[in-house]
Amino acid sequence: MTHSHSLLVPSVAFDSVILYLELEWPYRGEAMHSLKDLTLESFLPQSRMNEVEKWAYALYSNARPFPHIVIDNFFDPNLLELILAEFPKPGEIKWQKFDTGHEIKLASSAESSFGSATRLFLYHLNSATFLEFLSAVTGIDNLIPDPRFEGGGLHQIVRGGKLGVHTDFNKHSIFGLDRRLNLLLYLNKNWREEYGGHLELWDRDMTRCEAKVLPVFNRMMIFGTTDFTYHGHPNPLQCPEGMTRKSLALYYFSNGRPAEEVSGEHSTIFRARDEGEFSLTMGQRLRGLARDLLPPIIARQLRRLR
Repeated sequence: MTHSHSLLVPSVAFDSVILYLELEWPYRGEAMHSLKDLTLESFLPQSRMNEVEKWAYALYSNARPFPHIVIDNFFDPNLLELILAEFPKPGEIKWQKFDTGHEIKLASSAESSFGSATRLFLYHLNSATFLEFLSAVTGIDNLIPDPRFEGGGLHQIVRGGKLGVHTDFNKHSIFGLDRRLNLLLYLNKNWREEYGGHLELWDRDMTRCEAKVLPVFNRMMIFGTTDFTYHGHPNPLQCPEGMTRKSLALYYFSNGRPAEEVSGEHSTIFRARDEGEFSLTMGQRLRGLARDLLPPIIARQLRRLR
């Protein structure tokens, strides 16, 4: 493996920076079809972790509008190719479907929906070694993983989908732990700027988007979660039909949090950028009415027609 200096690439017209790790992976691309060709370094890139730990905290803690860091080319692309190849299509598994004025997306936290490479990779991202790396980057000690992947796991957005600007639920529904950190890993090859799907980071007063992150392949986004870390991709996706925005999501917790961050327990809180943004479409209104009034078998058929 060849090592060279890292580059800091500013996001155009925004205050955050994107870290591009210019370290070469022995890339085999589509020719590799087996986990046996990978090493532990593919799942836990220790050499990169050691390098990033030296300087990432300063960038993370000073980022605007809230602590975050974006790192490109961190994981072995050969592993991510395997994960992408086994990523389920919209109709292949029993996705959790969201179709409201706030969000139109697919999600699955069920391990049974993960392929072999995906499952093994997510286990490593919940390991003590990776938790120590995250603590070094963010300054948050004693992070706790979520083996249930509540709200995380596989995320997928089809053309026209969106995720309104929001702040996340702040307590684990089963363990009662405080949610402290989000990790998003994007899996979108040949993703163009005009497709949209940028993760937008908004200021505390919801007056300005201060950073945008394009969801390109092998881009990792790490950011803290409080009641004021507003983020989302609120504009409908403009990718071609048949193409989707794919990502892996992991959330990390702690037993308690700083006093200045303590608030009452809440679920996801959406914030509109302007009046009427979360208005339901006619199709959404009809599907909602069907769920309320029609027998389940007919309601399911209507959902397939959207």
